[in-house]
Amino acid sequence: MEIESDPQNLITVEEFINYIAVELNIPEDKLNGLLISVTEAVTNAIKHGNNSDKNKSVFIQVDSNEEFLIIKVKDQGKGFDPLEIPDPTQPDNLLKDSGRGIYLMKIYMDEIEFNPTENGTETILKMKLK
Repeated sequence: MEIESDPQNLITVEEFINYIAVELNIPEDKLNGLLISVTEAVTNAIKHGNNSDKNKSVFIQVDSNEEFLIIKVKDQGKGFDPLEIPDPTQPDNLLKDSGRGIYLMKIYMDEIEFNPTENGTETILKMKLK
């Protein structure tokens, strides 16, 4: 799936993920975390990766195997160092309006990776199916 870097497209992404979840029989208790994680990854790609530039796209790829559901979210930005993202659980960051997306992805996903590429950053979310 490819979307324009516009937050209004998040509903389309959520519908797409819901469809995949039904096809793979994802349990209801895992679905909410999956939706939060994918929404956060796409929001980060739109806002931080592509700087909300509607001329840039976000690419979402979904794969699965016997063990994992794998969702890749790729932007067309300059990339970032995930180690430089402030910890949202630290007292100085608790009241900030943003900065919890990666933290939430780490909570809900079994594995998360960030791959810098020549033309953007790819966030890989993995959720165990069993």
